[in-house]
Amino acid sequence: MAKYRIVYCLNQFFGGLGGEEKANQPPQRIESARGPGLLLERSFPDIEVVATIVFGDNYFAEKTEAATEETLALLAPLFAVAEEDKPHFLLSGPAFNAGRYGIACGAICQMVRQRFAVPAVTAMYPENPAVEEYRKSVFIAKAGQDVMAMENDLKGMVALAVKLLQGQEVLPDRDGYIAQGRRKNYFAETSGAVRAVDMLLLKLAGKPFVTEYVMPVFDRVPPAPPIKDMQHARLALVTSGGIVPLGNPDKIEAASAGRFGQYSIHRLSAFDQATHQTAHGGYDPTFANADPNRVLPLDAVRELESQGAFGSLHDFYYATVGNGTSVANAEKYGQEIALVAAQR
Repeated sequence: MAKYRIVYCLNQFFGGLGGEEKANQPPQRIESARGPGLLLERSFPDIEVVATIVFGDNYFAEKTEAATEETLALLAPLFAVAEEDKPHFLLSGPAFNAGRYGIACGAICQMVRQRFAVPAVTAMYPENPAVEEYRKSVFIAKAGQDVMAMENDLKGMVALAVKLLQGQEVLPDRDGYIAQGRRKNYFAETSGAVRAVDMLLLKLAGKPFVTEYVMPVFDRVPPAPPIKDMQHARLALVTSGGIVPLGNPDKIEAASAGRFGQYSIHRLSAFDQATHQTAHGGYDPTFANADPNRVLPLDAVRELESQGAFGSLHDFYYATVGNGTSVANAEKYGQEIALVAAQR
């Protein structure tokens, strides 16, 4: 049997370029398998990685449209050959729960499917922020939350891509991809009313049943209980608005941030454009950079502190970027910030 010729797309980390210091690298094409591509070829002897596209996470997140076009330009020569020599399909990821990586994978797969008319499959953790943006137009296999699920996720991507290549029918529950919201007409033996009553009777009897229309589940984080005595409370400032010291020393990402920073405000009465800026990529930074207090009002909080509205202000503030951040990551950051602040 002839091998499946595939193109594999990876971020700078999995592509072997480096970590965050290489996150601003533009896409480049490598004429061999890299990183997980080597595992892919070992696990699937009928697969040959004919080229690997490697890109920086930040580069794609901040310049998605331009980065996608650059990637397509790198791919074009691979598809401008005789039919028997063209790649059979493209894989990108798995992106796990990494939002920036997910944005790149989704954008590439969406455009490759449109431009070159070949199957393009990625894999993401269902709570990856990029899922909501691309699930309707891209086949996204369900992935684990981190790299520990790599081998299993690769199998899911390949199985889905091969079915699409062969023109087989695929279904979300059976084939392990995130539902795209499509509906398929069919003729049922009984009317909707009868089926609804049957499900109701099963539910009342405490027996299992499967609904024909799955309702959306919205993530919720329960709020903390109210503070009873503000006069003696010690407050800490936390922002998802991206206000950081000038130069963004922790390199917090402009979107789908994978970290938060802790910064001193000891004896600082207000933020100033000479010392602080915004790292946020989801709004026009002009006014925030001119006066960072517009996003994180340290000046107003200091005034309230001097008036005795609360006990005292913590000597550090905590900042991240909420643009494209999943509820799961936001909850995790909140728990970590609480632990770090408690140690100060």
